[in-house]
Amino acid sequence: MPGLDYFSNNTNDKAAASAAPQTTGEETPRPGVYYNPRLDPKNYLDGPLSVNAATRLRQMLARPGIVVAPGICDGISARCALEAGFECMYQSGAATTASRLGMPDLAIATMNDFVGAAQMVCSINPTVPVIADADTGFGGPANVARTVKQYIAAGVAGLHIEDQVQTKRCGHLMGKQVVSREEFLTRIRAAVIARDSIPGGSDFVIIGRTDSAQVLGMEEAITRLKLAADAGADVCFIEGVKTAELLKSTVAALHPKPVLVNVISGGLTPSFTYQEAEKMGAKIIIFSLVSCVAMVHAVRAAMQSLKKTGTDFTSARGMDPKSFFEVMGLNEVIELDAKAGGSAFQVV
Repeated sequence: MPGLDYFSNNTNDKAAASAAPQTTGEETPRPGVYYNPRLDPKNYLDGPLSVNAATRLRQMLARPGIVVAPGICDGISARCALEAGFECMYQSGAATTASRLGMPDLAIATMNDFVGAAQMVCSINPTVPVIADADTGFGGPANVARTVKQYIAAGVAGLHIEDQVQTKRCGHLMGKQVVSREEFLTRIRAAVIARDSIPGGSDFVIIGRTDSAQVLGMEEAITRLKLAADAGADVCFIEGVKTAELLKSTVAALHPKPVLVNVISGGLTPSFTYQEAEKMGAKIIIFSLVSCVAMVHAVRAAMQSLKKTGTDFTSARGMDPKSFFEVMGLNEVIELDAKAGGSAFQVV
């Protein structure tokens, strides 16, 4: 069933959209610009945080404070992020490609790889929003729409779609190429249409990402994101913002749309703290490789120690199997089994 057309402003569409919740003081939408009154940020300002991850993410975006999302690459890193108390997580495309395939971020992973990873991490705590990388949407408009629907079904709260060519690469590598403005906007529109076609309405967050700053300059990057916002993107994401001044000017130029900043140690963007990014006006900060880079260092050291000493005693640092499984949710599984009347795990 097709969704409502929130891009045009004819009478029939306005009447159809009027069934969505309204808020007072809404701005009159400009002709040709996407506007869905149900998704107006004002609707998410009050009340307790939702158990629906996408709705919760919209509430977090509408309310004060920066959304901090550490990059995760697998179930272990997701468990560690939740244990540390993070209220949002980021499924990095680079980290997912490395973790699942052992390969670099060069458009090698497929939608199925990303969706499979998302299904797993979102199931650990379905109320915690997961923002997931969707690369270029994995093809034309029909592929983008399928990607959005698959991500929603997996439990993802929001995704970002970029304007690189299909043979893309990590946004912090050199040699990037981008598609035309119109092709980028086609991807955003397809994502919005797919989200709005979900029966009952979906709060899924669509983030428009441009990699054009390093290719065509900051002015073009800002223009592309303004057009993406007009096409329905909920959040704007310029990859590779090189200075604090550029981040501040980006936030100002795109206001009132929320801006996402991606921090990778050694990458194009300075290593802003989330407190610094918040002061500069960013609404979401992701640390894409925090898990997988730490994992490389830790596993590399453990392997070298095992090779040298012949034992894993040092690298284990006193963590026995039960302690490890407790990080992975052992006690919750035991409790569930007991509540259900099971007795298999009375002693573990």
